Amino acid sequence: MAKQEVVEPPREIPLTARGAATRDRIVHAAADLMYVKGVHATTLDDVRAATGTSKSQLYRHFPDKNSLVHAVIALRGHQIMTRETQRLGRFSSFSGLVRWRNALIQANALQNGAYGCALGSMANELSDQDEQARTLLADLFKTWEELIAAGLERMQAKGALKPDADPEQLAIGLMAALQGGYLLANTAHDVRPMEIAIDQALEHLKSYLA
Repeated sequence: MAKQEVVEPPREIPLTARGAATRDRIVHAAADLMYVKGVHATTLDDVRAATGTSKSQLYRHFPDKNSLVHAVIALRGHQIMTRETQRLGRFSSFSGLVRWRNALIQANALQNGAYGCALGSMANELSDQDEQARTLLADLFKTWEELIAAGLERMQAKGALKPDADPEQLAIGLMAALQGGYLLANTAHDVRPMEIAIDQALEHLKSYLA
């Protein structure tokens, strides 16, 4: 029997510094456009116009729109998780959560609640249509929830949170209030619904304070 030939997958050619800079410029421009216009309303021609790239340059880095969208999710995920790790990575008191709440409200108030959360907005558009995007976004939300839950566990360890409190469930409740608040604020172009949603979740959490 003839020996079957093994075909190795093509090796990825590392990007040059110039190529990496072009790719980054494309992803950052696409992220900005998709945040303001939405994923579906943003075309590859929009991205080319915003970045001054040719079709061949764009398709060299991103063979289709889905691959660009996934790169945008990765970028936004890195940006938001870096920010949230700085805000939530050490809190161990209720006042730490209040400071986190205040920072989010103040940032969203600058644009009168418009556009919402970059991750939440993409989740609303993509979760039923792009399974890879849904999985990427779900993992990012899970990481965000885990940052909150870890802080609540620190509160519990120092006796500031009652032993019967469930940090994981409380973190999910806070995240649901946050994302729902973003959506309502975006619809109303008013940050007040976001304030109310988060504050009610925090009031529930206060019932577990020791």
